[in-house]
Amino acid sequence: MLVAVAVAGLVAGVAGLSIAVVAHNRVNQVVDECGAMLRRQLQLSAGTVDGHALRDLAIVHYDALKEMAGHRSFSLALINANGDGVVISSINGRTETRTYAKPVRDGHPLEKLSPEENQVLRAARLGKGPVVTMDDPLADFGDRTPSPRA
Repeated sequence: MLVAVAVAGLVAGVAGLSIAVVAHNRVNQVVDECGAMLRRQLQLSAGTVDGHALRDLAIVHYDALKEMAGHRSFSLALINANGDGVVISSINGRTETRTYAKPVRDGHPLEKLSPEENQVLRAARLGKGPVVTMDDPLADFGDRTPSPRA
């Protein structure tokens, strides 16, 4: 009985330690990305960057319809230093192509984004472009959808 309790305690301790290591690594990643974002924002506030010029861009290729090899669909984010811009997506199938443009204001989408569109927007805002993949770990800005400006 005592051995079983000791083994259970050991297993729980190892599990807790591994969770702590994963959490620590994720926190370090988020802190680094927040620091990079703050440095980019400080450049804007210091006046060294034109806030209206396109400066953040990223593109991700993927197979949206799971029917074509080669990842022919793509999402492209074009964002200025103020966080305003557009996410353009082209969904390519065997017989048709659909193209979507979704506006972005203050770094957040005005319409709901697909996971691929969200990934490319986050990559552009973090300066991780121009080419990213869906496997690239990026900080999540959340699904905040601000109300349109007056």
